[in-house]
Amino acid sequence: MPVLKSESAPTIEVKKGLKRKLIYTGDLMTAVLDFSNGPWDAPEPPHSHPHAQTTYIVSGEIIFYCEGEPDIHLGPGDMFYVPGGKEHTIKLLTPTARLVDNFSPIREDFL
Repeated sequence: MPVLKSESAPTIEVKKGLKRKLIYTGDLMTAVLDFSNGPWDAPEPPHSHPHAQTTYIVSGEIIFYCEGEPDIHLGPGDMFYVPGGKEHTIKLLTPTARLVDNFSPIREDFL
C-alpha cells in the first residue's frame, strides 16, 4: 500500500499564506491546503477547471461560492462538490484553515 507520511510530504508554497501537499495516482489527486492569511475581506477570484472536485473542511471557516448555487458558510466537518467546468471560489473567514481537495482526473497544473 503506497503511503505518504505528512512529515516527508513535499510542501509547496503556492503563494503567501497558502501551502499545499499532494498525493496522487494516475486518475485521482488529493491536495491538503493550509491557509494562514485570513480572514479575507473578499473572496478569491472565481475559477473553473475540467476536473470534478470534492472538498472536506478540516479546520477553519469559509464561505463557498459556486456558479448557480447559493453562497454557504462552511466549517469543520463540512464538505462540498464542484462538477467540472463550474466557476467556484471561497472566502476565508478565520485566521487559518485546512481544506482537503480531491480531483479526478489529476490536476496536471499542480505538478
